Order: sequence, then C-alpha cells, then structure tokens
Amino acid sequence: RSTLFPYTTLFRSPYSETLGLVGESGCGKTSVGRTLLRLQEPTAGQALLDGEDLFALEPRELRRRRRRMQMVFQDPYGSLNPRLTIGDSVAEGLEIHKLARGPDLKARVSQLLEEVGLDRSYATRYPHEFSGGQRQRIGIARALAVEPDLIVCDEPVSALDVSVQAQVLNLLIELQAARGLAYLFIAHDLAVVRQIAHRVAVMYLGRIVETGATETILAEPKHPYTIALRSAVPEPDPTKQKQRIVLAGDPPSPATPPSGCPFHPRCFHPKKDQRCEVERPELRVVGGVRVACHYAEWDATAPTKPMHAQETA
Repeated sequence: RSTLFPYTTLFRSPYSETLGLVGESGCGKTSVGRTLLRLQEPTAGQALLDGEDLFALEPRELRRRRRRMQMVFQDPYGSLNPRLTIGDSVAEGLEIHKLARGPDLKARVSQLLEEVGLDRSYATRYPHEFSGGQRQRIGIARALAVEPDLIVCDEPVSALDVSVQAQVLNLLIELQAARGLAYLFIAHDLAVVRQIAHRVAVMYLGRIVETGATETILAEPKHPYTIALRSAVPEPDPTKQKQRIVLAGDPPSPATPPSGCPFHPRCFHPKKDQRCEVERPELRVVGGVRVACHYAEWDATAPTKPMHAQETA
C-alpha cells in the first residue's frame, strides 16, 4: 500500500506533537506506520526526520537511526517475547545500542518501569503474568528505553477496556510533555484521537483525504468520508438525536482502486457528478484544512440526507 501513499511525511524532533491517522480497517494506516520505520520497504515517497530522508538510508545508517524511531504495537501480548522476562524485554534495546550495562542497565530498567506506572519488582516476571493494560505499559517502556524522538503508536488502546484506555492515553500525554516526543497515533476511534492528537489525517483506500487541526476537522469536516466517520462517534447524551450516516457498499480493493475519486462509489455528496468518476481530486486548502474533494465548499454541518442514512439516538 506504500505506492498509494506517495506523500512526504515530515517530523521535527523534538516536536511534542501528535498526528492522528484515522480510517477504517484495511485502508493502510498500519502500513504507513511500518513503512515510516522501514519495517517494510517503501516503493515511493519520502519520510524526513530533521530533514534527513529515512527511505534513502543504507542498512548500517538506518540501524544507527533506530534509536530515534520506535513503535508501540496494537497487540500488547503478541509484541512481547513470552520467553523473556519483562526486564529482559525492556533492556534489549539498551544492550543493542550499548546505552547501559551491568548495574546501570538494571537501574535503567527499574526507572523505565516506574516511569510507566509499574513496580520495579515486575522486572523478573513474564508477559503472561500481566493484564492487557500492564502489557501495553511494558511496550511503552520498551519503546522509551532508547530515548526516541518519534514513536509510532499503532492502535495502542484498541484492545483495552475503556477505563484502561484512558489510563494509557493519559500516560502517553504525560510522557510526551516530559520528554518532548512526537507521536504518529494510528486509530479508528475519533473519540480517542480527539483526546490525544493535535492534528489529524483521515485516510481512505491508502490516500489522505483530509488533514488539519483536530478540533477544526471534527467540528466542521469537509470530506464526506470524514463526515461519515464523525457521525459514527457515540453521543453520550441520550436526549440528543444525531444523524448516523451508513455508507453503502464495501470499500474497494486498494490493489484496484476506482478511477477518479476513490470514494465516489460510496459518496453521498449532493453535488457528486461525472467529474468525481474520472478526475482524482488533490489535497487543497478549504476552510483551514486540506481536503481532497472537488466540491468541498459545502455546508458539511447539515448535509443532504442520503438514502443510506438513518436516524439514531
């Protein structure tokens, strides 16, 4: 899917900012995160870290840059080696990059565990002895061990209970403030993204369709797909009625995307016409955000009700 994401992605370090990457399952969010870190090789585009193109680095140079880029994976159990103690897992990066050894290594591991809210005595335990939230904290400690500038968080709270989600999100926010970290936060839950992200990029079928400040996009989305995503966010007040937009059909295959605008087969825009079927829209500035839609200048707060929309409480 990297061929469908030929944009330049720029992170400044330290940046203390979070970019939320949202979209439905299969749109390519995880592929973007893995490609940025060269866990899978790109076929086009650039990823600039302090002006240096990560995609152009040779293996030896890339290995030296690994300290600056880390990842927190979606599955907090599958990302940990069940044969290693928690202390060994956290210490692995420190040993590889020769950042600590002997008594200093043990002290550093203890400090990292306490920094993410775990007792230092847990270092001798194994992953199966912890809850999902605790395992995700261990994954965060492991990512922090080599003192990175950028952390890719691949849906780090999607497998956790709501109360535990809040704890992990608050931990990430506190660590960002203390360490000056930049996050690429991959998620499909806009409520979670609103809590942690400063900017948001909405992805559909491997391409960014809207990007801008989080509050601006969530308050006044311009792209029909973003509007549909926002309508799916539950309303905490049961007395309020909202329009739930249910998109017709299934997403096309990223391997064979539709001609023109990739969203046009499912689009409910009142001005949708033949141009959408033949001409692919490029990102352009509309109302303070960048949006890939030919007809983004519309009253998105009160869209025409499509045939496949339904009223929900």
